[in-house]
Amino acid sequence: MAEILCTICARGGSKGVPNKNLREVGGKPLIGHAVSDALSWERETDVVVSTDDETIASVAEEFGAAVPFMRPSELASDEAAKLPAIQHAVEYIETERGKTYDYVVDIDATTPLRQPSDIEDCFEAVVTDEEATNAYTVCEADKNPYFNMVELDEDGYASLSKSLDDEVVRRQDAPVVYEMNAAVYVYERDFLMKTDSTHSNYTKISVMPPKRSVDIDTKLDLQFVEFMFEQGEDVDD
Repeated sequence: MAEILCTICARGGSKGVPNKNLREVGGKPLIGHAVSDALSWERETDVVVSTDDETIASVAEEFGAAVPFMRPSELASDEAAKLPAIQHAVEYIETERGKTYDYVVDIDATTPLRQPSDIEDCFEAVVTDEEATNAYTVCEADKNPYFNMVELDEDGYASLSKSLDDEVVRRQDAPVVYEMNAAVYVYERDFLMKTDSTHSNYTKISVMPPKRSVDIDTKLDLQFVEFMFEQGEDVDD
């Protein structure tokens, strides 16, 4: 049986939504949703939260996650990337527990409409492909670079970000493109510990419905998710 570590990275600072990871939606703080999703996943895993905030740590433990360390300040600044924080968590836990994991699954705290089935689908994208190094969840993009996304040249004139031989006049005729929704990342452990990118030549995707893909980055995102929970919206499609 594969050894799986679930990491949840939830630092205390947040400019767009203050105390974001502790904000309550649908009867739980965001960190609580992430821990609950990880623990509800059907596979046997170790669930660890990486945070620099004592309150987040306390709440995460109340929901059942382990918080055996506080994240170093250099990995918790506004400028710090997430990948080094995940790698730090893996190194710490493997040293503490004397074991080496096969896969690392990172669960984001800011996508509370995600379901445990989304974690499984993303995990399956890696374990069923012998060459896959990692996978992440996506949803179909609202905007399409072949149809309605433009860039400016050095003179300030606009053109489509991507073009085809024939101009696309209907969005439905444009090639499908996806946006990363930050809900789930799955890594082969050895790839994770050597990489400095979430992308490789062997990266897979797992497609989630747009309704479950809301990543809370602004107050408007938070209000939308609160509305979804209050209205009991069906997020299965």
